[in-house]
Amino acid sequence: MKILLILVTVLSAITSLPHKARANTHDFYKGKALRIIVGNSVGGAMDDWARFIALYLGKHIPGNPDILVQNMPGAASIIAANYVYNVARPDGLTLGLINPVIYIDQLLGAKEIKFDWKRFSWLGSPEKIDQVLYIRTDSPYKTLEDIRKASEPPRCASLGRTGLGYFLPKFLEDGLGAKINIVAGYGGGGEMNLAIEKGEVHCRAGTASAYVSRDPTRSWIKNGFIRALVQSGITRYSKLAEVPTIHELLEIHKAADATKRVAKVIFASGDLGRPFVTHPGTPPERVKLLRAALSKTLNDAELLADAKKRGWDLEPLSGEDSEKLAKDIMLQPPEVIDRVKKMMAN
Repeated sequence: MKILLILVTVLSAITSLPHKARANTHDFYKGKALRIIVGNSVGGAMDDWARFIALYLGKHIPGNPDILVQNMPGAASIIAANYVYNVARPDGLTLGLINPVIYIDQLLGAKEIKFDWKRFSWLGSPEKIDQVLYIRTDSPYKTLEDIRKASEPPRCASLGRTGLGYFLPKFLEDGLGAKINIVAGYGGGGEMNLAIEKGEVHCRAGTASAYVSRDPTRSWIKNGFIRALVQSGITRYSKLAEVPTIHELLEIHKAADATKRVAKVIFASGDLGRPFVTHPGTPPERVKLLRAALSKTLNDAELLADAKKRGWDLEPLSGEDSEKLAKDIMLQPPEVIDRVKKMMAN
């Protein structure tokens, strides 16, 4: 009888574990504060997104924790990524909003990288940040094919030799044989647009969402001053449905598989968008809860109305899809990584 009672007690404890684990997960956030570590300074788009989502995220997490935003800028958000990966506790109370392009630093073996990109716990993103290359309509370059055949290449403005604004025109040279004179060193988007307006340059690459929703480009599109030639996303941006993607052009021109892989490595950051991550050791049930909470937040009617007032377009990427993309882009053969290195060095 005594043995029977012991067996019943043990079985009861075992069968109740999943329920208790779920209860602990759902009660965990009650009375606590969750931090979002932003890898950029106050005032930029990443910081804006973090603070915007922080207004709504807490109500979609069981226990309704307070949501705090903390800026940790430096090294293009590598400092913040290292912190979330190595210093923050793996308890789901610290999220990171990091620059999606820093995986390239890991691929190239940068010594500053103290994380493994594919091992982060990926929660999702509110939007894509694909690029679009646009050009003055009064220039002699009406199509990308005109640029490929031009005896004198167009001048395209760029901030510097890093980032998608540089990578898109540079890849058109490397991958499709286009001839482009990249004029680097501008201080910001405003300066580059002014250079286009003054005729110093013919073109530049910028974020697709900003291209269609912010001035001056929004007004330039309406009055026919500029046209878009190509965009960097895997799929076409919804408001630029007539503009081909770089991946479509690579298929049309029968580019080599290695060239397509380079494109995937460089431009995948646009699809990762503005990724929210947390420590790789965070319990799976808590990661699942946070993914669901972020998804519900990005579909919250009040948030969507607020975003519409701000003129922001949402193109959410789920945590599951973010994780798959993050892992896929890190699986590259040496020859692809060598080509990326050469491209960035030129």
